[in-house]
Amino acid sequence: MSAIAAPPPAWAQYPDHPIRVVLPYAPGAAGDIAFRQIQPLLEKRLGQPVVLDYKTGAGGNIGAQEVARAKPDGYTLVLGAANNFVINPFLYRKLGFDPLADLVPVGKLADVPAFIYLSTQVPASDYAQFAQYAREQAGKLNYGSPGMGTTPHLSGYRLSKAMGANMTHIAYRGSAPGVQALIANEIQLYIGGYSIGAAYMPQRKVRALAVAAPQRFAGLPDVPTAAEIGMPDVVRGNWWGFAAPKDTPADRVSRFAGALHDALSQPQVRQAYLANGFVPGQDTPAEFGAIWREEARQWQSVVRESGVVLDN
Repeated sequence: MSAIAAPPPAWAQYPDHPIRVVLPYAPGAAGDIAFRQIQPLLEKRLGQPVVLDYKTGAGGNIGAQEVARAKPDGYTLVLGAANNFVINPFLYRKLGFDPLADLVPVGKLADVPAFIYLSTQVPASDYAQFAQYAREQAGKLNYGSPGMGTTPHLSGYRLSKAMGANMTHIAYRGSAPGVQALIANEIQLYIGGYSIGAAYMPQRKVRALAVAAPQRFAGLPDVPTAAEIGMPDVVRGNWWGFAAPKDTPADRVSRFAGALHDALSQPQVRQAYLANGFVPGQDTPAEFGAIWREEARQWQSVVRESGVVLDN
């Protein structure tokens, strides 16, 4: 009788009103696209609307900071990219908060494997040829990224250093202008996701040298992995994930994470993600937290070595 009379667990009442997910970038970002594809499934499993709120600026820091300072009740989360959690703490001089201390990991939405794209005007068809060409042209080649301090920027820096190429970094306002610059040969290398370059490959406007992922990507099965072609392990893909304010009750984190895991397991989601160059996340909050800690340690070293420091 005491078991029957006991109040239901806290997660049984959560959520009882809409959940707000802050996306710290403009509409159309990879995380936006990936979220929209599971939004109805999440809402069905949680029994409440999950509302997306765009809060842009300062490399995603404005939106992430708003969530870090929000009430820790499970009704405000941030959907950020890898740099928001494990790079920006070391990149920005005046961040104003510490993502690693002020946010708790909930779950990964998607991995975005990094493709290394070359201009077709570069006389190289594989990594060995490109590395040799880049060394011979040391200081003369350019690589692009969607912004200072992003994963593609720092990956490009590491690859250039590994090749002894001393390539010049050029930051663009997003991936689209960066790819156009690659097509025009204003830059010779660009690191980004499947969707930004795949449409141009059949037209031979860009060439995919490799994909930095444990295995070949099903959407471009002829593109080898970086390991297969002997490329140094310096290029990293991006990922998108959910986090909540610190002190958010663990059962509420678990409830949202469970709904997320279930939604990402659906076959139609996997097919939709494949078409956009995403790999669905399947991490528990604890596993996602372990990824944060390990990658933060690695990126801290890279940022320090690169000498890049930004003001918020």
